[in-house]
Amino acid sequence: MKNIKVGVIGVGYLGRFHAQKYSALEDVELVGVADKDKTQGENVARECNCLFFQNYKELLPLVDAVSIVVPTISHFEVASHCIDADTDMLLEKPMTATLKEADKLIQMSKSKKLLLQVGHLERFNPAVQAIEPFLTSPVFIESNRIATFKNRGVDVDVVLDLMIHDIDIILTIIKSPIKEIHTVGAPVVTPITDIANARLIFENGATANVTVSRISISNKRNMRIFQPGSYINIDFGNKKVMIVKLSDVLMESGMPKPDIQTKAFSDTDALRSEIISFIEHVRDRTKPVVSGEEGRRALDIALRVIEQIKEHQQLDLFKNMFNNA
Repeated sequence: MKNIKVGVIGVGYLGRFHAQKYSALEDVELVGVADKDKTQGENVARECNCLFFQNYKELLPLVDAVSIVVPTISHFEVASHCIDADTDMLLEKPMTATLKEADKLIQMSKSKKLLLQVGHLERFNPAVQAIEPFLTSPVFIESNRIATFKNRGVDVDVVLDLMIHDIDIILTIIKSPIKEIHTVGAPVVTPITDIANARLIFENGATANVTVSRISISNKRNMRIFQPGSYINIDFGNKKVMIVKLSDVLMESGMPKPDIQTKAFSDTDALRSEIISFIEHVRDRTKPVVSGEEGRRALDIALRVIEQIKEHQQLDLFKNMFNNA
């Protein structure tokens, strides 16, 4: 097979991992990495045995595809130049800072028949992939993504940093438009929202309750899915899934006896799976697992959550000013 020539634009914390995964794949040539930080870029290039470019535009003529792992505010600019250079893209989440930018990238990439995959990594978590055969008619989802504070990713608030992962997954599970959104959130460590909760109510009656925090003393990432006759628990961090089905046999309490299945996938690398999938779609010219349209859909809900939280915060501020006058 023809080698796919790739590059990574932005090799900070996450981009470095992208470069490492590409460099270890067969039938893939990591041509180079690009980063404004010369020292970081040169270190990653040396580690991955590839070229370094301080200007990413010099890398584009040499590659078929790239991962774009720069701050969100620069996604549109960098992706636009990649499209101009006829380069397929794996664009980290959130795909852009605004819906207008997302729509433009989708239109531009389609007009040139280029791949635009959005980096919603949890879609490639094997525990998430394992639940699909067990989904019937979910009526309630409880999701918690609680993380310790890290001084990275704080250029966006916690909704775009963390909650968007769960929004994306929930939108693939519940096949219905959203009817209402109810939110609460607050800044604690940074000037922007660090902890948030959103209740998503769908037109088919299903509800999802999503809580995220990046200021916890421990990490917890799980999702519970309730549907008639069964219950599913996903442990994202440990890559485990538990499926509880209620049988026709009643226990002494009158509760149906549960049939419990557990599956574990601790040896699977979700980022490697995501990158392999991207390369396969580049090679076959097929639609990626997380398309631009799906990335845009998750971004739309995330931005609506953020806007509602801001409105609540401004209202609370006004009330406090009024009460203290």
